[in-house]
Amino acid sequence: MATTESSTATATDLQDLARRHLWLHFSRMGGYDDQHEIPIITRGEGCYVWDDKGNKYFDGLSALFCVNIGHGRHEVAQAGADQAKELEFVTNWSYAHPQAITLAARIANLAPGDLNRVFFTSGGGEAVETAIKASRQFWKLSGKPNKTKIIAREVAYHGTTMGALSATGITDLRQPFEPLMPGGTHVPNTNLYRLPYQMRPEDLAETVKDKIEFEGPDTVAAVIMEPVQNAGGCFTPPDGYFQRVREICDEYDVLMISDEVICSWGRLGEFFGCQRLGYQPDIITTAKGITSAYAPMGAMIASDRVFEPFSQDHTSFLHGYTFAGHPIACAVAHANIDVFENDGLLDHVKATEPVFRDMMESLRDIPIVGDVRGMGFFQAVELVKDRETKASFDEEESEWLLRGFLSGELYRRGLICRADDRGDPVIQLAPPLITTAEQFGEIHDVLRPVLEEASRRLGLKA
Repeated sequence: MATTESSTATATDLQDLARRHLWLHFSRMGGYDDQHEIPIITRGEGCYVWDDKGNKYFDGLSALFCVNIGHGRHEVAQAGADQAKELEFVTNWSYAHPQAITLAARIANLAPGDLNRVFFTSGGGEAVETAIKASRQFWKLSGKPNKTKIIAREVAYHGTTMGALSATGITDLRQPFEPLMPGGTHVPNTNLYRLPYQMRPEDLAETVKDKIEFEGPDTVAAVIMEPVQNAGGCFTPPDGYFQRVREICDEYDVLMISDEVICSWGRLGEFFGCQRLGYQPDIITTAKGITSAYAPMGAMIASDRVFEPFSQDHTSFLHGYTFAGHPIACAVAHANIDVFENDGLLDHVKATEPVFRDMMESLRDIPIVGDVRGMGFFQAVELVKDRETKASFDEEESEWLLRGFLSGELYRRGLICRADDRGDPVIQLAPPLITTAEQFGEIHDVLRPVLEEASRRLGLKA
């Protein structure tokens, strides 16, 4: 039986309670013991967070690509508290409330083109699930019921619900839950550092055409892609890639979904990543930075064309979430967007991105650094054991490098970032959008010695 503890529990109490009762996400729970504690973060301010022992860390991942405006913006939290005093909750199932209405209108005004319809969710995976279901029902309502398949990219992560997992292109995340929703199929991603054999950058978009033709155009509902692919380490597209994918989708009558759970709300220097890269999707999925994680929220933003068949006669989109469009979350999102506009965060990202990138590029002399890539405040370094051949690490080496050394050492030195191997090993950074040039120097002063030490321990030479 669970015990009831007061909010004044000591650090030791919290560790014990966490190990006995808290089931962490994507975590090896068996790895936590007296010598390997669960990190417990207790407060945040600006770009920094503190743990239960008082240690300070630079939040180089914006929690999980979420806290775009930085920690401790009390006016944003206060907006939620004020809303709770007036109307704490009413569902969007056949009802509306002022905050959801005005937020939907505000988002539609910021979104590109005719993306005028906003369907709220509680988070990013739900937004992707919603987009997949909307695509399928859209084609049924349009008289093309066989268009059900979803084309995504290899190594791409789109969420953990069964539909989103079918689009996710990471084998290890899919296999424990198979069989998945049928219809998920994949094409090469835009890792320009490791192009498939004999493939040129300009060939990558054509793989989407080939896949549609292989599957049969009358069976493909949508193509879903991130502007900058997260899993694998910030894969950016070659010039003209998304414009060509748009042409292909139009040619074969396939919907184009821009998965911007990470890449929206300033991460790439615009409100939406597709605006930075100059393409017009039929649907955008978004979350995380929509509230800067001060409250859980996501959304599907759909074009007038996608919405049109749902507006006819007695038709309904037979889908929803109890807490989606929650009044408190909507109020927080409004206040969050106010911060973007009042503080000029998009301009700050554009002005400071070169400083961030120059800092990352300065690491190229370290033997373990193979590639530097990314866009906006979303950058990564790929780690290799031979820069000339681009040879990567085997499973045992990667396990030691990422989990045995880098993750713990970076954290010990005061930097939270992602050391990941959902493709080849990378270190990924996505700091709050308020990060200054001087603070990028702080990140460098942790990254460099840790990567140099990793190189030495692995016996790598420049």
